[in-house]
Amino acid sequence: MQLFARKSVDRLVTEASEGSGLKRALGRWDLTALGVGALIGAGIFAATGSAIAGDPAVGRLGAGPAIALSFVLTAVTCGFAALCYAEFAAMVPVSGSAYTYAYASLGELVAWIIGWDLIIEYAVGNIAVAVSWAGHFRELLSHFGISIPAWLTIDYRSAYQAAANVAGGATDATSVYLATAVSDAPRLFGLPVILNIPAVAIVALITVVLVYGIRESATTNTLMVLVKVAIVLFFIAVGAFFIRPANYTAHGGFAPNGFAGISAAAAIIFFAYIGFDAVSTAAEETRNPGKDMPFGIVASLIITTVLYILVAVVMTGMAPWQQLGTAEPMLTALQQSGSSTRLLSFAQFIIALGAVFAMASVLLVFQLGQPRIFFSMARDGLLPSWAAKVHPKFRTPHVTTILTGVFVAVFAAFANINEVVELTNIGTLFAFAIVAAGVLVLRYKDPHRPRPFRTPGMPVVPIIAIVACVYLMIQLPTVTWIRFIVWLAIGSVIYAFYGVRHSRLRRGGTA
Repeated sequence: MQLFARKSVDRLVTEASEGSGLKRALGRWDLTALGVGALIGAGIFAATGSAIAGDPAVGRLGAGPAIALSFVLTAVTCGFAALCYAEFAAMVPVSGSAYTYAYASLGELVAWIIGWDLIIEYAVGNIAVAVSWAGHFRELLSHFGISIPAWLTIDYRSAYQAAANVAGGATDATSVYLATAVSDAPRLFGLPVILNIPAVAIVALITVVLVYGIRESATTNTLMVLVKVAIVLFFIAVGAFFIRPANYTAHGGFAPNGFAGISAAAAIIFFAYIGFDAVSTAAEETRNPGKDMPFGIVASLIITTVLYILVAVVMTGMAPWQQLGTAEPMLTALQQSGSSTRLLSFAQFIIALGAVFAMASVLLVFQLGQPRIFFSMARDGLLPSWAAKVHPKFRTPHVTTILTGVFVAVFAAFANINEVVELTNIGTLFAFAIVAAGVLVLRYKDPHRPRPFRTPGMPVVPIIAIVACVYLMIQLPTVTWIRFIVWLAIGSVIYAFYGVRHSRLRRGGTA
């Protein structure tokens, strides 16, 4: 039973206030901007295309024009989970997000599992974002006549896939360009050297900003959020003039694959909603977490859902849905819309610019979240104590921030985006379900504790959140489940050989 020993809310708050060293500098609009910064990124700029058209290679159906309903389905799921997060974030204003909430409600073993799982959401998710950022940055540079050798901007799998496509007769500019990575790359021990340098560079830059300070990081994020929201609105406004209503009903109808296609797409575009929970990792750096945390979490989710649905409606009205299954669906929609060459060129530049800012802000928020989870786990003794160090001048968890940056940068140099997105989704859905379960448990075990924000509709809302998350998890491919289980197994081994022996809770009692 010691594996399920809980750390009381009082103890969590006391330990955080005594030994944190983090700077309380964020208000409600800073938190809202962090949420929007994390939400509007690779999900809407990249993953949406695959969700609309599907992926025959793995047998996944596409939603077609009904992608707007997929966004609604995912938003409802996240909305129920967000209400559960808001209760915990207001009641337990401590860094660590779902890890900390699980520790307070479900015990140490579950906390470790969810903390290990969150690496998939934040660090592994950021690998996908960095890869997507590099693709849009490459597109942006092309508008200035700057071309980077393909072997410096792509991963092995994508390079060889592009080469196979060209060998099979593909003539589009993107495939032809990427295929040169295989032929032009220098050789090392007979193997082509193919790595994504722009992805590594942006991760390094973001890491430096995060080490420098939370206030500076939040200000940088807010500026990027303003730019990317303006550009998303630009796409909606321009694209509305090129909507052809026939695209909503042609080629199989509005929902060509029925609810199965809508559900499968919802499981993929869930990646577009990953991030509102990252707001909760900044709880120890918020001036008034009891009020501002729930506001930031819920407000960011509402704002982005409205924008997502509008983008989906416009995008599928501009072009046949089968043609949108690219890594840059917004740009593809513009290319297929029949717009003038001058307008198309200008719009492509604006969208590419927006994507660069959008994904940079996602990188910033995710890499803000992951180090703080490591920080909390180290403070509890489940990771080495050096991971809980705070920079004496900048008052940021600089050690874990740098380690996270190195991890993301190394894998972003070689990773393929599609596999990373699916693994990130299953890890996040699992975390959401655990948080919802934690709210139910703590309401039963500690019903009289003051709660600045209370999840409405108890116990229905948390139960719906759990069921909806599990349902979306089931929609993901079998190979994703296998990778997820293997990841959790690795984490369990680490806990058994290190966490169990060094846990502060075990050494000091269950408080």
